[in-house]
Amino acid sequence: METRAILEQVKSGKLSVEEAEKLFKKQPFEELGYAKLDSHRKMRSGFPEVVYCSGKPDEYLQSIYQRLYDMNGEVFGTRANRHQYELVRQVIPEIVYDEISHILKSEKKEKECAGKIVVCSAGTADISVAEEAAQTAEYFGSFVKRIFDVGVSGLHRLLSQMDVIQDANCVVAVAGMEGALASVIGGLVSCPVIAVPTSVGYGASMHGLSALLTMINSCANGIAVVNIDNGYGAGYIATQINKLAVKNSRE
Repeated sequence: METRAILEQVKSGKLSVEEAEKLFKKQPFEELGYAKLDSHRKMRSGFPEVVYCSGKPDEYLQSIYQRLYDMNGEVFGTRANRHQYELVRQVIPEIVYDEISHILKSEKKEKECAGKIVVCSAGTADISVAEEAAQTAEYFGSFVKRIFDVGVSGLHRLLSQMDVIQDANCVVAVAGMEGALASVIGGLVSCPVIAVPTSVGYGASMHGLSALLTMINSCANGIAVVNIDNGYGAGYIATQINKLAVKNSRE
C-alpha cells in the first residue's frame, strides 16, 4: 500500500495510527526467496517495479505477477511470450498480452495520460521496439502519439508530420539499419530526443551496432541514446522528461 493511501485511510478513520505504524515498519521489499520485490520503488522514484519476463521460470513469473498486482493494483512486464501470458492469466484473468511489443500487463482503467510524447519508427520492422516504448510511456501516465514508417529513405513522410513532432515534450526515435532518423529529428525539434537503435538490418548492421554507433556519434544536439532494442528504457526516460514538462506548465 502506498504512503499516501495509508495516510488517507488514517485521516478518514478507516485505519488506526497503530495499524498505520505497523505498515510503515514493514521492510521496503517483499522477500520471496528467489526474488526481492521492491514495494517502495514507486514511493522513491514515482514508478512501480516492472517485470522482465524473458528467461524467468514459470512458477517464479506467476508468483511475481500476482504479488506485484496485489501490491500496486496493476502490473507491467516486458519481453513476454504467449506461454507466459497463458500462465499469468490463471492468476490475473484480466491480464493483456500484446503480440507486437511482447508486453504483458494489467493496468488501472481510470488512469489519466498527460503531456505529449511522440514515438517515431523508421520502418515497420522497427515497430515492435517502438510499441514497447509507447506502451511503457502510456502505462506510466504519458499521452503518446505514434508516427510509424518515416525513415530517411523517404524524408517527405517525416516532414509531413512536423507539426505533431515539434509540439511534443519529448520524441522517441526508433531506427535500425544505419539509424539516421534520430539525427534528422534532432535537427528539427527543440525538445529532447531519445534515440533507440534496433537490431533490424542486413549483415553489416551487426545486429544494431551500426545504428547505435550512428546515434551516439550524431552531430545533432539534444539526443540521448539507449541500448539496442531497449524500447522500455526509452519509454521510461521519455516519461520522466514529459512529467517534468507537464509539472512546469502547470506551475
